[in-house]
Amino acid sequence: MQSRRSYQHAMDEFIAWYCSEPRLALNRIVVLRYRMHLENIPLAPATINRRLAAIRRLAYEASDNGLLSPELVAGIRRVKGVKRLGQQVGNWLTTEEGQQLVGAVRTDTLRGKRHAAMLGLLLGCGLRRSEVANLEIEKIQRRDGHWAIVDLVGKAGHVRTVPVPLWVKTSIDSWSPAAGLGEGRLFRAIRKNGVLWGRGVTQNVVWYVVKNCAKRAGIEKLAPHDLRRSCARMCHAAGGEIEPIQFLLGHASVQTTERYIGCKQKLGQAVNDRIEFRLGTN
Repeated sequence: MQSRRSYQHAMDEFIAWYCSEPRLALNRIVVLRYRMHLENIPLAPATINRRLAAIRRLAYEASDNGLLSPELVAGIRRVKGVKRLGQQVGNWLTTEEGQQLVGAVRTDTLRGKRHAAMLGLLLGCGLRRSEVANLEIEKIQRRDGHWAIVDLVGKAGHVRTVPVPLWVKTSIDSWSPAAGLGEGRLFRAIRKNGVLWGRGVTQNVVWYVVKNCAKRAGIEKLAPHDLRRSCARMCHAAGGEIEPIQFLLGHASVQTTERYIGCKQKLGQAVNDRIEFRLGTN
């Protein structure tokens, strides 16, 4: 949902710029001019590359409908994105800060029980806020003696099964019976008088829950995705290998998982130092 909105916004911006320029056919030169325009605003490289990706998608759609020749599409594809300088610094919680965040939630109220369950899924399972908002109770099942979210459909339609730690399941079990929920969406909106309403919550509700809980815990500038990133790093610090963490988060590329972990090569603790052979003697 968030990706679709980003692409829609990118297309709206491009169309507005295109209509303000002298009318030219959509081709490589026009896309190059638009990239220069974005660089002069200026926008971040990631934003520019996301907008160029939206234009490429537009070109593919136009070609499929016979509105653009394959040669012009190939030319648009050759427009390179903007290189990123340096590496984006993520925001990770330490284990102590994670405990501080979870411990700051009052679980003696219905709203507090909901908040604790949301934080558990974000920090303990590495879910995206859209996945938390859309999670259905029926997806939480016991498999191989362990609780898990089965066949969770994530970004780009990727399907994965997410293990649920016992402490997260406990928080869910504290919320759902208290809210009288047995099926459908796990999380519901709560009125000021404590009464549930509607059939679910929006992603913005998840965002506000994290913001308010972080403020109560004295943690600044914390977003739901920071908890997903923190989950990855904590799993790695606890001895988890990158590939299982990749499966947990549902990343198509292991490079994405490496960025989430923020791991660096530690020469003082080189992993290949654990491999040792005795040299032969002549």
